[in-house]
Parts: sequence; C-alpha cells; structure tokens
Amino acid sequence: MSWLTVDWAGYLPVLLDGLIKSVQLTVIGFTGACLVGSFVALLRTSRNRVLSGAGYLYTELFKNLPMITGIFIIYFGLTGIGVVLDAFTAGWLALALFYGAYLAEIFRGGLQGVSRGQTEAAHALGLSTARVLMTVQLPQAGRLALPATATMLVDLLKGTALLVTIGGGELMTQATIITSETFRPLEVYIVIGLLYVAMSWPLARLVGHFESRMRDGAALAPMSRKLRRITRERLAKAAVSTGGEAVR
Repeated sequence: MSWLTVDWAGYLPVLLDGLIKSVQLTVIGFTGACLVGSFVALLRTSRNRVLSGAGYLYTELFKNLPMITGIFIIYFGLTGIGVVLDAFTAGWLALALFYGAYLAEIFRGGLQGVSRGQTEAAHALGLSTARVLMTVQLPQAGRLALPATATMLVDLLKGTALLVTIGGGELMTQATIITSETFRPLEVYIVIGLLYVAMSWPLARLVGHFESRMRDGAALAPMSRKLRRITRERLAKAAVSTGGEAVR
C-alpha cells in the first residue's frame, strides 16, 4: 500500500503557487540583500568613523537579532505606527535586511582582500577614487566574494520557509494549508521538504561549479576578462611609471 494518500494532483495548483512565491521571494529578497550589502560594505570600509560606525551597528544588529523577531517587527510591529505591509512585501523586506547584513560582511571581506598596492598604483595613474573602485577593486572583490555570496543565495531560498509565520504564501504556508485539510503532516512535510531540496540542490551545485572555476583562475564572463585585462595593463603602466620615477 502506498504511503502517499494525499491527492497531490488536486493540490498541484496550490503547490505551484507556493513554488512561484518562494522563487519570487528569493529573487526579490536576494536582489535587495545585495543592494543593502553593497551599501553597508562601502560604509564599513569608509575612512569616516561615523559612516563606518553606522555600518558596523547595522551588521551587528541584524546578525544578532533572530530573523523571526525581525519578521514580526516588520509585519506586525510596524502597524503600530501606521505602516501596514502585506505578507509578501514584509517577507522580502525582512529577507533583504537580514541577509544584507551578512552579505555586507562578505563584500567587505572581498574589498579588503584586494591588494593595497594595486589600489595605490591605480591612484598613481591619476584615476579617481570612483574609477579605482569600479575598475580595480570591485572586479577582484566580486570574484573573491562570489562563492560565499552564492552560498547565501541558497540559504536565503531555504530561509523563505520562515515566512510561514506570517502566511507569506510560499511553500511552507501552502504545506500548513494542505496539512489542515488532509491531517497527514508527515507525508505533507516530507514532500514539501523534497521540493525545497529539488530547488536548493541545483543552486548548491552551481555554487560548487563557480568555486572550482575560481580555483582554476578562470574568468567567469567576457566582461570579467575585459576588466582583468584592463586592470593588468594599468597596473603594468603604473609599475613602469613608478620605476622610472625611482630611477630619476
């Protein structure tokens, strides 16, 4: 006798809706987290102590605050001051704010992993701070931060399940609805768990692929190859210029 007693064919539209919501929350939440993380990382690396202190406070606050508490503050708490958000909006906003704090640390580590000598050489060429950031620091920092960033994407996908607490409409929310109608929690949650694995496993494999390419020193895209070539050329010119000045 099969252990699958739930009419899964009948619940297929519900599962599909939950799957789409989970993917949407992941994409929007991760995009927001990257934007927040980039901004906070720049604050953390600023020479201005006020700005760096603000970035530090942000990362420490959201790294040490339970995510479920943050979700409740955004969805339930903000209503006390007249800010009412639907569950979907509150969900991706919470994901963006919390994962943004972790990505900020990852991005900061990438920026600090770029050799100071390269940055100084770029400045010696007369490049502005913005040009140095865009053409020298960010391409290399992005490469260093990519594996950990991709890992956070997989973690964020699984983290969408926490939005069941506010009825975010993702897979876990649909699972609770199905369970309440079928009274088959073991079967339902096993199937939902397998769906999460089916989504997370390909992403995890993709992360491993990127990591192996990075270990081999391969450029990840044509634009990356172009930026690397430009960086090498400019650093070579800077080295020649510096050497000529030293001789004079």
